[in-house]
Amino acid sequence: MTGYDYDLFVIGAGSGGVRAVRVSAAYGAKVAVAEEHRVGGTCVIRGCVPKKLLVYGAHFAEDLADARRFGWNVPECQFSWTTLRDNVLSELDRLNAAYTETLTNHGVTIIPQRATVTGPHSLRLADGTDVTARVILVAVGAHPSIPECEGHQHGITSNEVFHLDAIPKRVLIAGAGYIANEFAGIFNELGAHVTIMNRSRDILRGYELALRDRLLQISIMKGLEFRFDATFERIERGEDGCLTVHMTNHEPVTVDCVLFATGRVPNTSGLGLESAGVTLDKGAVVVDADNKSTCDSIYAVGDVTNRIQLTPVAIREGQAFADTVFGNKPSRVDYENVPSAVFSHPPIAQVGMTEAQAREKLGSVKIYTSDFRPMKNVLAGRNERALYKMVCDGETGRVAGIHLIGPDAPEILQAAAVAVKAGLTKDQFDQTIALHPTMAEELVLMK
Repeated sequence: MTGYDYDLFVIGAGSGGVRAVRVSAAYGAKVAVAEEHRVGGTCVIRGCVPKKLLVYGAHFAEDLADARRFGWNVPECQFSWTTLRDNVLSELDRLNAAYTETLTNHGVTIIPQRATVTGPHSLRLADGTDVTARVILVAVGAHPSIPECEGHQHGITSNEVFHLDAIPKRVLIAGAGYIANEFAGIFNELGAHVTIMNRSRDILRGYELALRDRLLQISIMKGLEFRFDATFERIERGEDGCLTVHMTNHEPVTVDCVLFATGRVPNTSGLGLESAGVTLDKGAVVVDADNKSTCDSIYAVGDVTNRIQLTPVAIREGQAFADTVFGNKPSRVDYENVPSAVFSHPPIAQVGMTEAQAREKLGSVKIYTSDFRPMKNVLAGRNERALYKMVCDGETGRVAGIHLIGPDAPEILQAAAVAVKAGLTKDQFDQTIALHPTMAEELVLMK
């Protein structure tokens, strides 16, 4: 490992990059990481963590209303967006400092500037400094996609939403994926009128159809509006600051804020990867099962690749990379049965195959469901129902997928995901005694 400035140089200190540098340094490698923004990356600084904190904050709107049915004399409460926003941002500062300290304690050199690739083993920093490394790891993540339409500069993305001065009274959210539905729930609970605009008729593509339909039904019941088969024509800002969105197949809508949640694009533009012979697929780094690109000395993990864009996946990839390249412990990530969640109101969680996927792959399929009204909702006078669905191999009884929508669905699914990963059968679920009274007991009572 002589002849280079570093054994490993990582571009990007997000979830995948941080895991890779920390573990590689623990194996004895001389490691540096370049980060032009803040240590922690999308998930910690402008994604999962602050979003989930806003979800918690928004949910108090329902909890406070429900508390009255449980005997609590709750007065009319006033919500302060700036208090929630500033407390969330303060927590992000703490996490940024904690991540930075962890890397420093492991002997990792942190370079707070942009780095670009100039060759298979060489990089250039923003200040003009050239450095070399035996191995380069690209972990720069992705950024929100912005539609190309007249007036798009008037909209914001999930990056800016955490810094709003106030909750807008009317919000149009473009897109119908997990980011769109999560922020739709947040804004709605905090008092905004929300319109979701989507170019197709589907929300949450890739999730179980029954759960998608249930979320749509509940969202409409809560007052959200949907504009399907709609694409942007233009966005106009009026003299009063309001935005009028012109779209196909629908009348224009005037709002106070437009939030783009139309997908994410890998951050490879201008990174210089082509100079080292790295192949890209629609901007994503093409890698093999060992996270290696088409250049033998350059690897990539996380959202910058053409695989699953989830934080725990990036962390597993960073771990596998470090174990394989510097730990002499070859390791690969298993992408089958990766659980995922949507922190909507109510949340969705799933693992394994949907019913449609199972019928296509397995042929013979058995479906079990539980459609129920959670006990808390009953006493609260809330008509919102939960839905659990289990997809099983019709021949063996093996559980091929579990899909939940309802309170605390992601928390419940994590343990169930272990069972699906282990290949357990419906009979083994049935043999498990229920934990009563809970919502989770429905997992072992489905018919």
